[in-house]
Amino acid sequence: MAERAPEGWHGWDTYAPFYDWENARTLGRRDVAFWVETLRDTQGHVLELGCGTGRLLAPIARSWITVGAESPRRLMGIDRSAPMLARARRRVSRVPRAARPLLMRGDVRALPVRPRTLGGVVAAYGLLQSLLSDRDLDATLLAAATALGSGGMLGIDLVPDLSVWEEYTQRVPLRGRLSAGTTLTLVESVRQERRKGLTIFDEEYVERRGRHVRRHAFQLTFRTLPMAQILARLERVGFRIDAVYGSYNGDPWHSEAGVWLVVARRR
Repeated sequence: MAERAPEGWHGWDTYAPFYDWENARTLGRRDVAFWVETLRDTQGHVLELGCGTGRLLAPIARSWITVGAESPRRLMGIDRSAPMLARARRRVSRVPRAARPLLMRGDVRALPVRPRTLGGVVAAYGLLQSLLSDRDLDATLLAAATALGSGGMLGIDLVPDLSVWEEYTQRVPLRGRLSAGTTLTLVESVRQERRKGLTIFDEEYVERRGRHVRRHAFQLTFRTLPMAQILARLERVGFRIDAVYGSYNGDPWHSEAGVWLVVARRR
């Protein structure tokens, strides 16, 4: 039987218990201030695509709190992974009710919102790179365009170094404490399918507590396109490009920039 081609959502259910642990040691909160500021004056409700564990939703929601008043905007998140959303629910439950985000389980290619009702859509930290075909990427961009009203904002964050990531086998990039008495080790292998633009991570988290060892293995696959192709696809589905940044501080974009950020508006 032929091996089934990977889908971008494969692996994320297994990754969920370890996502925040790893993220705290890699990206951390470096992007939070950028998104808080970018969304500060957004008119209307905002939806984060692939919201995961709510890492961005919670601080953005807190930044919207108006003392003594219900927020006129609603922050929402959508994700396909139930285990990710379970963690997001626990996180956003600590946000005051007046600003608490609404979480939805669903597919970013077919958003469960009425057309032209949103003021903003966010695809943060490489979410679009989990879409492994032109069809899926175009469907997601069109879904965002359809959901946004005229002038609505789409914000995109891409991880540019995936396509040039060094290939290796059974390397240990991270090791540390997960909880009291429990340590976690990430054993990772990386390979590239450059013709398809794919970067494939074979991940194994080894959880140790005394003599007890549990292994959690999964695969994550990402697809990276040149910036020019991303911008062309945005324009094709009805966006105009407002800004392209090369850092979370708003530095100008260039092809070697460590971050690729796009802010576009629905025409």
